[in-house]
Amino acid sequence: MKTIKRLSGLVLPLAFACGLLAATAPVHANTSKLIIESGDNAQTRQNAAMDKEQWDDTRSLRKKVNTRAEKEWDKADTAFDARDNCRKSTNVNAYWEPHTLRCLDRSTGRVINP
Repeated sequence: MKTIKRLSGLVLPLAFACGLLAATAPVHANTSKLIIESGDNAQTRQNAAMDKEQWDDTRSLRKKVNTRAEKEWDKADTAFDARDNCRKSTNVNAYWEPHTLRCLDRSTGRVINP
């Protein structure tokens, strides 16, 4: 009985130490897999569609703003030329009305073409 106690006293710590070594041994896993996604899924397609729709809307608005600015520029350019022609006119009754951007006759108030 003494030998069994003695053996169990030696074997038990030895078994415990072997168990610890087995538990702490590094685990090697195969991690050499390469996953390639095309990035083409429902979410990215939806985001792309929303971005395109917003781009089209802003492009339409930009076009309207640019058209409006071009009209204002043409109007100012025409008025500038008309003012110059009115001031150079040989008609002494012609004067430039800055509020209406027209050349008027002093005596009648009607629009004249100098």
